[in-house]
Parts: sequence; structure tokens; C-alpha cells
Amino acid sequence: MARPSNFPPPFSARDYVAEPTDPADERIEVGVLVVGAGPAGLACAIRLGQLLEEHPETAERLGEVPVAVLEKGKQPGSHLLSGAVVDPRALRRLFGEHLRMDELPSYGPVPGESVYVLTRRAALRIPPPPPMRNHGNWIFSLSQLGRFLAERAEEGGAMILPETAAQKLLVSHGRVVGVRTGDKGRSREGGELGNFEAGSDLVAKVTVLAEGTQGHLTGVALDRFSLRGEEPQVWELAVKEVWKVARPLDRVIHTMGWPLRTGKRFREFGGSFIYPLGEDMVTIGLVVGLDYRDASLSVHDLLQELKTHPKIRKILEGGERLEWGAKTIPSGGFNSLPRELHAPGLLLCGDGVGMVNVPRLKGIHYAIESGRLAAEAAFRALQRGETPASALSSYDDAVRDSFIWSDLREVRNMRQVFGRGFFVGGALASAMTMSKGRVEVGKMRAEPDADQPLLVSDRDSSYPAADGKLTFDKLSSVFASGNKTRDDQPNHIRIERRVPREVARLWEHMCPAQVYEIGREDGDGTVMVELAPSNCVQCGAITAKGGRLTPPEGGSGPEYTRT
Repeated sequence: MARPSNFPPPFSARDYVAEPTDPADERIEVGVLVVGAGPAGLACAIRLGQLLEEHPETAERLGEVPVAVLEKGKQPGSHLLSGAVVDPRALRRLFGEHLRMDELPSYGPVPGESVYVLTRRAALRIPPPPPMRNHGNWIFSLSQLGRFLAERAEEGGAMILPETAAQKLLVSHGRVVGVRTGDKGRSREGGELGNFEAGSDLVAKVTVLAEGTQGHLTGVALDRFSLRGEEPQVWELAVKEVWKVARPLDRVIHTMGWPLRTGKRFREFGGSFIYPLGEDMVTIGLVVGLDYRDASLSVHDLLQELKTHPKIRKILEGGERLEWGAKTIPSGGFNSLPRELHAPGLLLCGDGVGMVNVPRLKGIHYAIESGRLAAEAAFRALQRGETPASALSSYDDAVRDSFIWSDLREVRNMRQVFGRGFFVGGALASAMTMSKGRVEVGKMRAEPDADQPLLVSDRDSSYPAADGKLTFDKLSSVFASGNKTRDDQPNHIRIERRVPREVARLWEHMCPAQVYEIGREDGDGTVMVELAPSNCVQCGAITAKGGRLTPPEGGSGPEYTRT
């Protein structure tokens, strides 16, 4: 059986590491450079602003731009997508007495919850397993929270640079000194258009990579500094929709079981979430592990199928879909964390390094806490008399002493046990939950998602046809994401173009945005894969399954507003 990993993309991390090339007087100099305006990056910028306000002499030494935040989307929040039921403790630590939870742009605390095991027609309600209990947590739109945090960061003195993609990691004498931003205004063939604008070298005393899932430069840095963890990272793909509904939903809902298959042969792991967003909206999403084997499986179409279940249809009946989006989630857990979270001149935060608690469906509060701790280490490194190397290494110590480390250690094998099938995996997961991780199930090796051997079934024959009311096709969904990618910009997706048909079929079905299409077949069992990169919503699934996503032109991709 074919494996996507047998057909690696034409990509080398070495191509994205460089010395600064701009003349010294043309480089943009900042104090601390944060790459990514998500929860981790913005928390880092906010905390730095607090520290610099307390120590104005340090702020003065850092010059005109003490803190800069790069955001590849149109604005902060444009590329942010999550459930999102948030554990509030990291937000409370970040803002302290300066901001109450009810001053944040939330939909309030979780009002109640239900968990169901689904079959095709029935729904069996079960007591919420301990990891899925959400009493005391709050419901947010992550894109709205991102815009709010960006305003707080700017109030604290940070300069946010939207529509700016970090293309290369600048390294000089073994130390990270900043990033080079991507060019704008190139044609599909790479030529300069009339509005061409070359990228720039941004140099900093400390660089913080907070890029989120499948972060481009985070992956480059992990390879460049040999930081990868004991186990390979694995991912899940989430596809979600926001609906205006006729009737309010009075609780959060999680489901497991159908439309996923429970057999070990298929390795289908995941579940759905349905959360209320005020009185007249809900968000519904399906999350599926990307270590599945069936090349015919499509998470987008499984979500459409899920909505036809009588229990789910009733919630959405009489409603209207407002927005759609897709994103990967790192799910390797504790054993996939990098062996160190720093390198000379560099700190790594949040989803980019896999700080996600899969059984609890939580990662936002870890991102915020890691950003806060990174800010404190970066600030320490800027002080006179400090040794930058030891100051940055204190970030690792702080993370290991935090709830991030203890939480993730307790659930360190949760994701891996489901490789044994839904029922066996569920039993082992329950035992580990009850013992807080003390039940040992032996060393469970993680296999990269792209290493899974492929099989092909007729699973796609049961996907419902799009009716434009309850169920939707992929292209209409891309439109609902607000995608801003220019049709004639250079291709940012790296894949091996000629592959066995089952690999091409995998990519075609996997992609929620209809980027890949099976093309010409030459009679030897291989086909050409055709690309529509302007459809891409930068979910990152292709990187997990045998290709490589690189940053497109800044300002490209989705324009999420409610996700």
C-alpha cells in the first residue's frame, strides 16, 4: 500500500534560513519581534508592554519600536479559528486586576453541557467524561478575541504589522537575529508586477515564534537547531461552521461515534462540537485525526453528513450558515513537545510547538500562558548584566513549572491509544484519565500521519449532495471563509506532482478547500496532481499528509470574523 511519506515534497528547511541581506542602514530594527498575532503572540506582546511600562529605561533603550508583531492575515483574527471554550486561568494571569472576564468579548460562561454517542439515526446521551467537563470555562469566538487582544497589545506600545508573512529565519553566527518578510506583487511565474514590493529584514534582540499550528518558521527552526521532540508531531483537522439559528442553544454539545467508523483498520479518531454563540448563533465543527488511512475520507463532507443526523438537524433547522473555516490542531501531546523551547535569540510558543490537551479539547489557555512566560524570559534577556542564553533558557524552566507541563504530562499517551481502535482506545483513555496519567500502557510510539498506509473504500459514495441550505460543497465554503488569496500569485504549496492515484485521491478528498485535483494519468498507475492554490485557506493539512505549506503573499487566506 502507498504511503504519502514515500513521495516527499520539493522542500528544504535550509532554503528558509539566511543571513540578513539588506544593508545595515535599511534593516528594520525592533526590540522584540513576535511572529504571529494569535493568542500566544498577542499575550507575549501584552505582557512585554506591561513590563516595559514598569521599566521605562528598558523601553527607551529598545528604540522607536520596542515590540513588533507580524501577522500574515489581513488583520489580527483573520486566520484564527477554534471551538472555542476557553479555560480562563491564563487570561486572568495575563490581565490580573486590570480586566475582568466579563469585559472580554465572550459569549459568557458555559451554561451546561451534553455528550452523545451517535449512530446513524440515534443519539445516546452519556455523562460527560472528566476531560470534557467545562464548568467554569467561557465561550469565545477566537477571531474576535484575537482582535481584542491586538488592541490591548497596541495600547501597551506594540506595533502590529498585518499582511506581513515571515518567509525566512535570519541567523547570524548561530544566533537568530530576526526574520525576512515575503515579497508582495509577484506574478504566478515569480516576475515583478507593477505593485511589486520586496520583503525586508526585520532584526531583533529576541525573536518569538508564535505562529500557531503548522507554523512555517517554527518547523524550520526545529530542524535548524535540532529541537524536535522524542516523538513526531501528529495532527487533527477541524472543519467548522457558524450558523444563525432560529432557537437558542442552552448548552455546549460534544459527540463521538458516527459518522466516523470505529474499526482499527480505518484509524478514524475524532468527534464534533456544537457551542452556543449568544441567543441566535451556534458554531458546529468536526475534528478528525489526520492519521486516518482511507483515501476517500473527507472531513468537510463528514461535517455535512453529521448535520443530517436528526439530533443535529433539529438544532440548525430554520437557520442560515454565516461562516466556514478549517484548521489543523497539533495532537501529539507531551511526548511530541520540542526537547527545548528556545535557541540562541529565539523562543517558541503555543500551538506551533504542540501545546494542546487533546482529551480536553483545549490549547488556547496554554498558548496565552506560554506567550506570557516567553515575554518574561525575553525581557530578562534584555537586561544589562544578564547572559542572554541563560535568560532565554529560563523560559523552558518556567514552562516546566507551569500548569502547561503538568496538564500535558497527565494525558501524555491519550492520543496514541486510539490507534488501537475506538473501543480499546476509549477504555485505555478512561483508565489514564481516572489515574491522572499514572496508569502505564507501555511505550506507545507515534507514527507520522504521512506514514500511514492508504486504503481506498467507497466512503465518499455516502456523502450527502449539497443543497445550499443544510449541506454545502467545498467551493461555496471557501467563499464563506472570506478567502482573500490573489488568483495570480505564486504557488505556495509544495507537493510531489506525480504520485500514485491513491495518494492523489487522499489529497483531493482531504483538502476542505478543493485545492487538489487528479489530473492526467499515463498508464503506470501514477497521476498528475493539479493545484488551485488560490482556494487554500492555509489549514495546514497538506503538511501533515505528505506536502508542505509555505507562506503565501501577506494578506492572503481567509478573513474569519466569527470563528
